[in-house]
Amino acid sequence: MKVKVRYFASLREALGPGEDVDAPAGATMSLLRDLLIARSDTHAAALARGRALRCALDQALCDESALVRDGAEVAFFPPVTGG
Repeated sequence: MKVKVRYFASLREALGPGEDVDAPAGATMSLLRDLLIARSDTHAAALARGRALRCALDQALCDESALVRDGAEVAFFPPVTGG
């Protein structure tokens, strides 16, 4: 399935505004994060498991257990972002 990933604040500085990702059916936000971490060293550093990040699914905050659907928009950002 196709998912649109968006990055904000320091993640946007490291990874750019976003990217389209192919994810398996039934993927969770956690699995999607792991797929992104595996993309490159830059992704691994920015999205590292030891780093506190917030996530949103279709513009609503969620936790990493949320199921992602085909065509969804997901976002990752630090817990505190500037205006």
